[in-house]
Amino acid sequence: MSQVNVTINGRQFRMACEDGQEDHLMDLAREFDIRIEGLRAKFGEIGDTRLTVMAAITLPMNCPRWVRRIKRLEEDLAGHARRAWGGCRSQQRRAGCGGRHAHLRRRKRIESVQQKTQSDHRRQRCRARVMA
Repeated sequence: MSQVNVTINGRQFRMACEDGQEDHLMDLAREFDIRIEGLRAKFGEIGDTRLTVMAAITLPMNCPRWVRRIKRLEEDLAGHARRAWGGCRSQQRRAGCGGRHAHLRRRKRIESVQQKTQSDHRRQRCRARVMA
C-alpha cells in the first residue's frame, strides 16, 4: 500500500491507496477540491462541512469521466439493439415467425436497461438542483 498526501479545502490529508494508483488518487482529490471551491464561489461561506457534503453529492453526476462512460454505454446498448433487430429480422425470414418472440424479449430487456439508465441520470440531476 502506498500513501499520498492530498489537499482538500485547504487541509492536508494522508490517504492510502494501492501501488500505482497514487496519481489517480491525487487527480480525484484535485477534482474534489475544485468542486468545493466552485461551490464556495457560488454560495459563499456556508460552512466547510456543508460545502464538503454538497460537493460529495454532486460529484458523481457531473464528473466528466462518468458522463463520457454513460454516453459510451448508451451507444453500445443502442448498437446491440440495432444488431438484435437486424438478427431477428433475418431469423424471421428464414423461419417464418419463429424468431419474433425472442426478439421481443431482447427488445424489452434493452428498453428496460435504457429506462433505468435514464431515470438514474435524471434522479442525480434532480438531487443537484435540490442542493443548489
